[in-house]
Amino acid sequence: VQLQASGGGLVQAGGSLRLSCAASGGTFSRLGMGWFRQAPGKEREFVAAITRAGGLTYLADSVKGRFTISRDNPKNTVYLQMNSLKTEDSAVYYCAAGRSIVGNDYYSRSKYDSWGQGTQVTVSS
Repeated sequence: VQLQASGGGLVQAGGSLRLSCAASGGTFSRLGMGWFRQAPGKEREFVAAITRAGGLTYLADSVKGRFTISRDNPKNTVYLQMNSLKTEDSAVYYCAAGRSIVGNDYYSRSKYDSWGQGTQVTVSS
């Protein structure tokens, strides 16, 4: 599976961005999807995930109430809507796909099989 993330950019604190991740080369509806982020000098951390049919979503505590993950299976695309952005949200955001992810696996980087190239999000104060 190939993943192409887009939608990053520079935004002021309090603003919004929507990231997209387009998948190809696999059956999208069979993939659990996630978003992770990595800031300079820090570990890559979980942000959000969504189950194959979109029935369940998982969010990191730091983004609950501000970020929403969704997917459009006919379009082979997963989205991350980011509102009320903070400077600490600045990072490279990566989408990831996993074939055999269940439950708490969604929080774990090692459970994902494919990764996109990342898109930079910079939030200015």
